[in-house]
Amino acid sequence: MNNPDDVLILGGGAIGLATALSLLEAGRGVRVLEAGRVGGATSHGNCGTVTPSHAPPLAAPGVPWRALRWMLTPDAPLYLKPRLDPELWRWLLRFARRCNHQAWMESARGRAAILRDSRARLDQWIGRYGLDCHFTAAGLDYVFRDRRNFEAYVAECGPLAEMGIATEVIEGPDYLRQEPALREGVVGAIHFPDDAHLRPDRYTAGLARAIRDRGGLVEEQAPVRALLPDADGATVELADGSRRRGREVVVAMAAWTPQLLRPLGVRLPIQPGKGYSITYGPQPGAPRRPLVLKDRQVFVTAWEDGFRLGSTMEFSGQDTTLNPVRLGALERAAQEYLRQPPPAGEALEKWYGWRPMTWDDLPALGRAPGHPHVWIAAGHGMLGISMSAASGQLLADLVTGRTPAIDPHPYRVERFQ
Repeated sequence: MNNPDDVLILGGGAIGLATALSLLEAGRGVRVLEAGRVGGATSHGNCGTVTPSHAPPLAAPGVPWRALRWMLTPDAPLYLKPRLDPELWRWLLRFARRCNHQAWMESARGRAAILRDSRARLDQWIGRYGLDCHFTAAGLDYVFRDRRNFEAYVAECGPLAEMGIATEVIEGPDYLRQEPALREGVVGAIHFPDDAHLRPDRYTAGLARAIRDRGGLVEEQAPVRALLPDADGATVELADGSRRRGREVVVAMAAWTPQLLRPLGVRLPIQPGKGYSITYGPQPGAPRRPLVLKDRQVFVTAWEDGFRLGSTMEFSGQDTTLNPVRLGALERAAQEYLRQPPPAGEALEKWYGWRPMTWDDLPALGRAPGHPHVWIAAGHGMLGISMSAASGQLLADLVTGRTPAIDPHPYRVERFQ
């Protein structure tokens, strides 16, 4: 067996686990250190969609004006909790500067490359590693009740096609014949045939099992307190005072990554974008494919053993409360769109997670500047599950010196320094 402390992976979510598995396949030994339980933080309660369709970044022309209006609406799709936070306001300024067509296209191309690679790679991983995660390649639908919003997204289909992302535009009456789960009033839909979905908790559990089966170690309940790099590697200090030593360290701690790296002089502009979800048991009359109720920016995902409403974006720092207003927005969207919305009071779980958002909506993947044995895999925003397989492979290629499958330039950490 390879030395498990050859590479330490800090973070046992989808990104950290995918990186560990890719490094094992490249012949390196790995130990994953997870603060809680595997897949129990940002990866746990999302809607499990695998979405090349989401190549367009959040920073788009017109978004700053909509965001200013939404600041006064606590149940809006994007909500900024007013507070004095200089780092947040610097982040928002950089984000606003990206809300133009040229920057939109630049980020969209980078996102499309990693999303398409990840989608194809995930197909291979499901069979190779026997991942029992309810993976279904049925596509995903954007559904609209607002005609102007529908037409605005239809206009994006041309640029998406140039990036290799297929779309099918469907008028409302035709779509309602295809999908009887929706109420009358749908004006149109966009179908993304290459999208897929899975059960995220099963996916991360399957990755952890595959790592252990191949000789890697996954250590849970091991919160990291400090990272101490030197000329030959790095030492990780845990909260209980114990230490782990690695030749290389990959920091894949999602929204917690910046605070670990700040003492090393590495600054990452990652803001925690708080998302919510509500999980139910199986629902009669559920949609046959995952949906995005685009006028409300709410996801609907059904599996054979469950049903989930999710999304919204709230910039409120690392606030640990469940905001009932944000959860209510998910329920109201389901009532507006679905013929049989989940009954009130039957939720199995109400959840929040902090998405690690960068101002250009691209992840940071590569070596930490000034620290040859420290690597970063963070900043995947809302797309950690979708980008996990490609991110893991890209990091493994960079660590081992192999030619990467995709161009690493758009994701370089140095762009933030």
